[in-house]
Amino acid sequence: MNIQKLKEAFKDFPAFSIRDIRRLEPGFQRRRLTEWQAKAYIRKIIKGYYVLTDRPLDENALFAIANRIYRPSYVSLESALAHYHLIPEFAFGVTSVSTRRSYRFSSGLAEFRFQSVKSGLFFGYDIISDRGRDFKIARPEKALLDFLYLNPGISARPDFESLRLDLRRYREIIPLRCFRAAAARFSGQAFGRRLERFLAFIREEG
Repeated sequence: MNIQKLKEAFKDFPAFSIRDIRRLEPGFQRRRLTEWQAKAYIRKIIKGYYVLTDRPLDENALFAIANRIYRPSYVSLESALAHYHLIPEFAFGVTSVSTRRSYRFSSGLAEFRFQSVKSGLFFGYDIISDRGRDFKIARPEKALLDFLYLNPGISARPDFESLRLDLRRYREIIPLRCFRAAAARFSGQAFGRRLERFLAFIREEG
């Protein structure tokens, strides 16, 4: 396989692995990846995964890469909240949730952070298609619930204020019934109390 064939084969892949290549060419030699990196045709993300350097790396591309390199996962937490313009721009990589163990790593592309949730909480996401790249991202209410659930230290008015949540935007895109329906699938008395304090904060802010 030469580099042109590689580019054609994986033009719609957010990231590809040597396993993907060997499905097409079983005898592929790993040294070719080193050669292609040296020539800046490809870039390594983490061990075993690469991207083509001539493909644009916008937000959606990074989201698709995050989905691809750690599965199952979907983009959530700060990245999703910023994507929906619920909080100010989040510039510290891509945040996701997964049913696997929590994991974080940095690459030349971005920092990728995955936080673990139990399988019963792996829901509430949409699959977005962008120029042939599909990625999973939490719906607005689920991104916010994931964030509150995984950050138990956020529990009082000063903490909620520190989120700098755009309340007008919140009311536009998160109906209360949707928020409560998703919240009903979370368990734990402590989380329930924090959630009610958060909703009281929203009401008080008018």
